[in-house]
Amino acid sequence: MLYSIIESAKANGLILYDYLVKCMEEQAQPESDIDSLLPWNFSH
Repeated sequence: MLYSIIESAKANGLILYDYLVKCMEEQAQPESDIDSLLPWNFSH
């Protein structure tokens, strides 16, 4: 599953480290917005 997330992020031109950090920070929030974390919806 992690490999799929990594490859999707790379395919969408994201900086992998920044993307993963942002995903983990968002997941730590009580009401996280999962849809905004999809690689094709992600905004830096």
